[in-house]
Amino acid sequence: MAWHLQLSVDRGSIRPLHEQLRSGIKQMIEAGTLRPDAPLPSSRRLADDLGLARSVVVEAYQQLSAEGYLVSVDRSGTRVARHALTIASPAARAPQSEEPASTDPPIRWDLRTGLADVSGFPRGEWSMCLQQVLQTATPAHLEYPSLSGVVELRRELAAYLGRVRAARTSADTIMLTAGFAQGLALLCTMLAEMGHTAVAVEDPGHPGQRRFIEGIGLNTVGIPVDAEGLDVEALAASGARAVLLTPANQFPTGAVLSDRRREGLTSWARQVDGLVVEDDYDAEFWFDSPRRPASVQGIDPDHVAYGGSASKTLAPGLRLGWLAVPAHLMPALKRARARQDLGASTLDQLAYAEFIATGRLERHLRRMRKRYHERLTTFVGAVDAHLPELKTSSSVGLHSFLTLPSHLDERSLVKAARRSGVLLHGAEHFTRDRPASPGLVVGYARHTPDALIGAVRALAAAVGTLT
Repeated sequence: MAWHLQLSVDRGSIRPLHEQLRSGIKQMIEAGTLRPDAPLPSSRRLADDLGLARSVVVEAYQQLSAEGYLVSVDRSGTRVARHALTIASPAARAPQSEEPASTDPPIRWDLRTGLADVSGFPRGEWSMCLQQVLQTATPAHLEYPSLSGVVELRRELAAYLGRVRAARTSADTIMLTAGFAQGLALLCTMLAEMGHTAVAVEDPGHPGQRRFIEGIGLNTVGIPVDAEGLDVEALAASGARAVLLTPANQFPTGAVLSDRRREGLTSWARQVDGLVVEDDYDAEFWFDSPRRPASVQGIDPDHVAYGGSASKTLAPGLRLGWLAVPAHLMPALKRARARQDLGASTLDQLAYAEFIATGRLERHLRRMRKRYHERLTTFVGAVDAHLPELKTSSSVGLHSFLTLPSHLDERSLVKAARRSGVLLHGAEHFTRDRPASPGLVVGYARHTPDALIGAVRALAAAVGTLT
């Protein structure tokens, strides 16, 4: 077997060696395991790998080149021809779809939620932090990391979350994860092992998280949401002993969990010995800072697991997240983690610790708050000007909820918007058990002010086709 190509020859076969080699490479190309433009080992290297005379490999390569499967490129060696699949067997060609082409126009404005403006990622500052880490990381940092993550970042996060979110935590009660998604998976795995069978979720809420929880094997129980946030009385009546919620900016309605409900929520958790999972997904983007509520975790750190990530503040591609959990749950959480992986990238964690410690995170957030606030203000103003019948009921975070008047059908408007080049979801998309108040959930963060004005005008034109 060759080291540099998954290929072998049979010296006991009556087929010539060069023909075996030619046939094997051709089969790999037709099967798609050798893709167009993929480099092949040099004839000398492949001959050494297979213990053949170099002339055998040269002959096989020459035949495949003559058939159009390989090309020889100056100073780049031999590669699979870019058009190789067009001459391969029919089975190797990509199947042609029999679906009719969509008659919808191309999407000009993607207003779905969960999309931050990654063009604002501070490449230069992040690069400096990585450079610093590469120069100072010890050999121990390059070994398998602690299941909880590097202590340097856990210390920085404990201090940062205490300062900006009034969280009561420490390095010993923080676990670093690959985004909040992994944190939620770990918590649900832990809850199942502790005997929980269900997790209460907000309704409306994040449909992806509901499917995520159910995929792990737990049931979800929808709890209604109103202007004060999650209905704690309905939660108490549900029978669940764990709940996932977004108290600072309820997703997707934008409701803020009231002080009365916060007290009721933590009281419920103590009474049932339950767990509140606080998803603080975009609390960094409150634009009226005096009104920004503190974390629920700070009220009762013994019954609240606080989750956050860098996905909205920096970029989801970093896959940096964290959980601040009750101290008595850390051993169980580590056991759940040990069965899933061996920790996350140490170098990225150290870079993020440097990013926080040097004040770069807070400077970056000031820049992004200014950018997002301008976009939100532009969007709300455009709605007021072009869609005065729609009410903007959320003005924090990276999305906005538009309440529809009674004469507009939500489904019809979503379809009409798509025909106008606007992609978004209606409130129904986020509901579980009960009808939602008709509305549109709009993610505005990725678009410039001019683009948002264009999107609202297109949306107004879509409304015009329905009235």
